[in-house]
Amino acid sequence: MKVKISFFLLVLLYNIAAMAQTKTPDWVAKVGNRNTKYKSTTFQVGKYGALGDGKTLNTLAIQKAIDDCAAKGGGIVTFKPGKYLTGSLFIKKGVNLNIGTGVEILGSQDIKDYPEIDTRVAGIEMKWPAALINIIGQQSASISGSGLINAQGKVFWDYYWNLRKEYEPKGLRWIVDYDAKRPRTILIAESSDIVLKEVNIQQAGFWTVQVMYSSYVTVDKVTIRNNVDGHGPSTDGIDIDSSTWVLVQNCDIDCNDDNFCLKAGRDWDGLRVNKPTEYVVIRNSIARKGAGLLTLGSETSGGIRHVWATDLTGYDTGNALNIKSATIRGGTVEDVYFRNITMHGVGNVLQVNPNWNPAYSYSTLPPAYNINEVPLHWKKMLTHVEPKEKGIPKIQNINLFNIKATGAKKAINAIGLAESTLKNFSLSQLAIETANAGALDYCAGWKFYDVNIKAADGKALSVTNSTDIKLP
Repeated sequence: MKVKISFFLLVLLYNIAAMAQTKTPDWVAKVGNRNTKYKSTTFQVGKYGALGDGKTLNTLAIQKAIDDCAAKGGGIVTFKPGKYLTGSLFIKKGVNLNIGTGVEILGSQDIKDYPEIDTRVAGIEMKWPAALINIIGQQSASISGSGLINAQGKVFWDYYWNLRKEYEPKGLRWIVDYDAKRPRTILIAESSDIVLKEVNIQQAGFWTVQVMYSSYVTVDKVTIRNNVDGHGPSTDGIDIDSSTWVLVQNCDIDCNDDNFCLKAGRDWDGLRVNKPTEYVVIRNSIARKGAGLLTLGSETSGGIRHVWATDLTGYDTGNALNIKSATIRGGTVEDVYFRNITMHGVGNVLQVNPNWNPAYSYSTLPPAYNINEVPLHWKKMLTHVEPKEKGIPKIQNINLFNIKATGAKKAINAIGLAESTLKNFSLSQLAIETANAGALDYCAGWKFYDVNIKAADGKALSVTNSTDIKLP
């Protein structure tokens, strides 16, 4: 009788857990652009002097078309088929920049064609080149069309690797990513009710799409191919940075860093700004090469919460769900739902590391440098978080449901901290074929329901320094 009661109790607990995983939160229906409509008036860039010959620098001509469109109440800026070389463009309110079939936007390979602006890069507010296409401080603007944005970023990849070779022997690995200034492809900053739809992007010089300090943004049917003619460093796909009410759907990303990534500031400067990323939906999308199908961090200072990621597929992606931070970064990652995921080849199905990549994450000024003479962004990176406890990140209340993975190297690699355990993870309906089951260290309150991990080495999941772990 006791056996039967225990069995039915387990079934009941499993059903309750499954219901919790499948119920869609009410806020999910509220994300994304709020039905912005654009005037049908067209502004053809050729009439403003733009030439689609692939050689003429068209920055001023295209910008004139955008400015005229905005001044006349908005509309659609269009291109005749051709290749249009340009530096930074700035989209205004009411403007839909339509890059149609047969149109290729070529990003200039001269950094001087990207004026420096006040912005945030990799969690630090600083001067940095504007993106190729910018929507900054605007409402109701759009970038659309099935043409191609070719950022031609290889020259910037080479610049980064050369500078890194110079910096690393000097003990400056922690700052090289900030000194190697490279243009993003699309920046949406301090804006609302923005749409990025149906564009094709390749060869980003740095991050491809960054949504920063913005709200009610839709990114739909965007294809990114950054591994064309090489593998560019830091060519993230889509970065949602201290932004809210964001919808990302129907995208296909091949890059050389995080595919879909949520960020919220880094270290002292990120804690000063203290803006969360929250209410984000990512659905019906594909990740190919890249560091993470969904990455949360490593910039976590403002907090990352209320994330609904569903119906996603990965092909040889580095990680499925990757949560990372550092012990001077702070912030809380919580209320995350990662569900209906299929991975065909993957490094780690679940990786959690609050002490990620120390060589990059922690800043120390070598003796050869004077703190009073270094650039302002160096000083921000070197400012200590006080008290130290404020820098310890928290990772909790993470839910994985209906995950299928084949060809994995490791199922779970979750290594917490003695001062900050990884709390309350719920894993339901996981079927993972892997070389190694992996490990839990400094974890608490992990629950497994219908989890099947087939490890080729025959070893079970290792559990150390952990409490209240209910293994399958």
